[in-house]
Amino acid sequence: MAHKKIIPPPPESIPLKRPLIAVDWGTTSLRAALVHKGQVQEERSNDQGIMSVAPGEFPNVLSQICTQWLDMEDVLILISGMAGSAQGWQLAPYLPCPVSINYLANHLHWINPHKIGIVPGLSTEHKHAPDLIRGEEVQVLGALSLLGRDTARMVLPGTHSKWVEVREGIFEDFSTFMTGEFFSILKEHSILNKTLPTSSEAVEFNVEAFDKGLGLSLQPKASSKRDVTKDSSSLVKSSKRSVYKPNLLHDIFGVRTLALFERHPPEYLLNLLSGLVIGYELQTQQFKKKEEVIVVGSAALQMCYSHALKHIGVRPITLGSEATWRGFQVIAKSIELSSVQGVQAA
Repeated sequence: MAHKKIIPPPPESIPLKRPLIAVDWGTTSLRAALVHKGQVQEERSNDQGIMSVAPGEFPNVLSQICTQWLDMEDVLILISGMAGSAQGWQLAPYLPCPVSINYLANHLHWINPHKIGIVPGLSTEHKHAPDLIRGEEVQVLGALSLLGRDTARMVLPGTHSKWVEVREGIFEDFSTFMTGEFFSILKEHSILNKTLPTSSEAVEFNVEAFDKGLGLSLQPKASSKRDVTKDSSSLVKSSKRSVYKPNLLHDIFGVRTLALFERHPPEYLLNLLSGLVIGYELQTQQFKKKEEVIVVGSAALQMCYSHALKHIGVRPITLGSEATWRGFQVIAKSIELSSVQGVQAA
């Protein structure tokens, strides 16, 4: 189990009456933090994601990672992520968007009333299929709180990258892209694996290679129209030229051929591939000039996505795990306020 002390959060931290144990329970990992007296006191983590927990063992696993914390008087435990999925501890049904921040915070799935609650995920409907988030909604709440906003556009990169739109405290819409998983599959299980660095090799960020990938994926598609005023000889010459048209499947194979012809070393090609897949993700978005986008993720992903956004004239604002723990505090505070209002109404 990994334990580490946490740098105190900003002075405008959220005061809570009860100690809070915040649990981010994913598919392959488990993270927990103790929040007390307005500060994140300690963070713990291990690899006991839901896929490694046997049925009925979730309480025991939680007790192990939260040892000593559970002895605190009147402690509140909030859990987000895949622990609320059908394969997790208990199913916390998705809330369909649009959803207000207050509505989300007050519709938890309680395992133990007012003691252990699971944050529900969110769903939205797109033309071809529904979309889901589970866990990222807490990060969104935290990011908005830390930045003092109720309206924002943000990206939460990871195995499945999420683009989320919040307007005036309402989760309006979001979209999921399997960018991280796709990158991992290409690197580990495709023909590219033969010529790319192994997972155990440390690879530094190469701006030139990453920008090359971005350039390939983000350039406008070439027009297929022909100038009918040209004579036949010029048309013949033009048809022999290779006109580049961005295509993800074709560009990925280019990473393979660049290796075969020894044009670039493996480290360069890995950065090129990263720029390619992230660029094609960004290609799906429409940005306003000098728009701000909040990037919530690990330091490595913050760097990649921030660089890519700057490349296209968008201003990134970066946050890390502090957004997760702040989001749990937002929910805990909402529970306290609802409890007070309920007492007053009675």
